[in-house]
Amino acid sequence: MDGYQFEIEMGVRDYECDMQGIVNNSVYQNYLEHARHEFLKVVGADFGGYAKKGINLVVVRAELDYRFSLQSGDRFAVGLNLARESVLRFAFYQDIFRLPCRKPVLRAKIIGTALNGSGRPEIPAALVSLLDGGAGKAVEETKE
Repeated sequence: MDGYQFEIEMGVRDYECDMQGIVNNSVYQNYLEHARHEFLKVVGADFGGYAKKGINLVVVRAELDYRFSLQSGDRFAVGLNLARESVLRFAFYQDIFRLPCRKPVLRAKIIGTALNGSGRPEIPAALVSLLDGGAGKAVEETKE
């Protein structure tokens, strides 16, 4: 897994491509989001469950560096690492690679926070545990 806490494979669908025959730039954010949601499921952080409790995990900044374009039918992987950015922010460091050669396609840093029912930043205790080293352990336990 090249040092990632989580990695998922996906494929490009025809309708994700623009008139140039390449994946539209905005679609890459969908790939990144899907990988984050799948990661959260694996480590036991239920994105939907948080929302039902009035805790909303939100993106506050997205930095994307495009390196190579994917085309219809391409297979690719999204790798990610989760890290604490500050007391109230966390970051997903994500890379997209074309498979099977693992050619770098995109590098991203997605900064997020959690908003409580009052709309104020507040990281839930379960997420604090993930940010303080529990994420890697939880992913490893799901592989066994």
